[in-house]
Amino acid sequence: MKANILDTIVAQKRREIARLPETPVTAHRLREVLAKRGGVRDFMAALRNPKAGDVALIAEVKKASPSAGIIRPDFDPVAIARAYEAAGASCLSVLTDEQFFQGSLDYLRAIRAAVGLPLLRKDFVIDPRQVLEAAEAGADAILLIVAILDDELLRRLLTLAVEAGLTALVEVHDPDELERARAAGATLIGVNNRNLKTFQVDLATTERLAAELQPELVAGKYLLVAESGIRQRADVIRLRECGARAILVGESLMRQPDLAAKAGELLGAREGVGS
Repeated sequence: MKANILDTIVAQKRREIARLPETPVTAHRLREVLAKRGGVRDFMAALRNPKAGDVALIAEVKKASPSAGIIRPDFDPVAIARAYEAAGASCLSVLTDEQFFQGSLDYLRAIRAAVGLPLLRKDFVIDPRQVLEAAEAGADAILLIVAILDDELLRRLLTLAVEAGLTALVEVHDPDELERARAAGATLIGVNNRNLKTFQVDLATTERLAAELQPELVAGKYLLVAESGIRQRADVIRLRECGARAILVGESLMRQPDLAAKAGELLGAREGVGS
């Protein structure tokens, strides 16, 4: 099952989308929705200016995953979000996929009302109506996974988000996907160290793809987010040194009884100046 889980998830997502009302989604309509809810929190600016530490932490609110099962049985999304905010996270990622990750758009709404950080809707976005859902539920950013999008749809969704004022985190995991993301106009690029087809994790994935983005990373043309497999401070240092300016961490935080302590460890809270 693991080898085909991405295809399985996307097939389920298509069934869910088929049940949504047929409605045109334009950048103008999205801007109206965002204005009505009080505007957008600047996700990219938050990553460029970390609240704590030498990289920006995108802390993930995630109850379960297909590979790990239930990660946090005592799951209270609002309490978790508040703990992350207090610990120095720069942004939050909120899982909204119900069937495979036991997430919910309701979690996103509740977290929006409870904390002041920019929020990413973490889901498998393949249709503009999901971008509308994200905006209505309180997201400031959406995830676009290159592996499940063709070039035309990737560009369409990315353009729609950017023109509306949302941030798009464009996720890749190999050189071909990286080139497709760049060609589509992505500036916030996430490298998933977990192969979504095999679930194998390798931090060297970020190192390899970061090397392909030099010197644009140094010049600030792209902001690189390392995702998955980040378990200790040494991992963060390794990823920072290759050019990642942000990390997205879920499971290794969610498994800890003391979320704030683990977040502080990853951000180097106990290190001396210059570490």
